[in-house]
Amino acid sequence: MKLLKQVLGIDVAQKELVVTLGRMHDDLTIELYAYNIFKNTEKGFLKLTEWVNKLTDKEIKVRYVMEATGVYHQKFAYYLDEKEEDISIVLPNKISNYMRTLDTKTITDKTCSEGIARFGLERKLDNWKKPKEIYRLLKQLTRERRQITDERTIVKNQLHAEETEAMPHFSSIERLKRRIMFLNTLEKEIKNEIEISVKENKELMVDINNICTIPGISILTAATIIGETNGFELIRSKKQLASYAGLDVKEKLSGTSVKGKPSISKKGNRHLRSCLHLPALSTIKWDENFRNQYARIVAKHGIK
Repeated sequence: MKLLKQVLGIDVAQKELVVTLGRMHDDLTIELYAYNIFKNTEKGFLKLTEWVNKLTDKEIKVRYVMEATGVYHQKFAYYLDEKEEDISIVLPNKISNYMRTLDTKTITDKTCSEGIARFGLERKLDNWKKPKEIYRLLKQLTRERRQITDERTIVKNQLHAEETEAMPHFSSIERLKRRIMFLNTLEKEIKNEIEISVKENKELMVDINNICTIPGISILTAATIIGETNGFELIRSKKQLASYAGLDVKEKLSGTSVKGKPSISKKGNRHLRSCLHLPALSTIKWDENFRNQYARIVAKHGIK
């Protein structure tokens, strides 16, 4: 039988890579024929690629398929990119949805790697590309700023609680106020760094300005969107972008008896989803087209 595809399914953890090798023949049969565990380190990467080279056909390139698991997959992805290997990084919700279709009763690292290998063999996947340095920087800075604003909200709530007590502790209040001032300073530094980075890149500046023509979108929101989508790399449609942000609508309907309320899935990129919340409220208020669309949706479902 002729060999069509070769895939390495990789279940990524903090300290190890659990891998399964699979291949598809010309009669579309799938064979999972090798399993191993390697350390998530440079030495582990070298041993893994040597193991793959020994067990695969040199005439057909192996596709490495893995989930986007926080930051733990990034070093290995960068390593493979330097070796000019074919890499596909898939959102975890896609893999979990696919795993439900398999007759897998026990979920382990091994069965996950097998499921990822099967997914890679059955689907036509896009090649992952290493993000440009400016996109990586924007993602890092905007996420750091979000952490600071979240912390500031917590401290402000603590300050409000302390000030409204019957017998407030004034030294605690002063310390909380100093923490808020310190967090304000950090946020200002990050915002300045983002603005400088954007202005230094003419191509990025054009994209930022285009996005900012939407009412309610600021430079910070635009920078977050571009950083989290890697400059819209591999985004092919509005539907795909909505799904990536977890803003796609899920609805459960079955006959006349089952009718669940529709809601957004929240299974995508939470950083992208949260940065769009306040701009959406602003757009509803000031843009007539979006305001009318919002009114139709609320009238239909009663959900704001």
